Amino acid sequence: MAGKAKSKKGNSANEKEPSPFAPAQIKKFIEEVKVEFTKIVWPDKKMSLGLTGIVVVLTVIISAYLGAVDLLLGKLVSSFLR
Repeated sequence: MAGKAKSKKGNSANEKEPSPFAPAQIKKFIEEVKVEFTKIVWPDKKMSLGLTGIVVVLTVIISAYLGAVDLLLGKLVSSFLR
């Protein structure tokens, strides 16, 4: 009969979880977000500018490469179609 023993924890129909959209739950969520936001370590200005520069340079290089490939493939296709 040990296998038929049931836990009283999950059987109570009166125990309902509050709706996640209840005002109290929303307030609790916002407070938890504020606490987590204080734990964020933001990069300093020098790091941000350096990483932004890297992104800009790589964007220019990749766009030049893709533009050149597009131009070459366009010329190749147009030469075959003539």
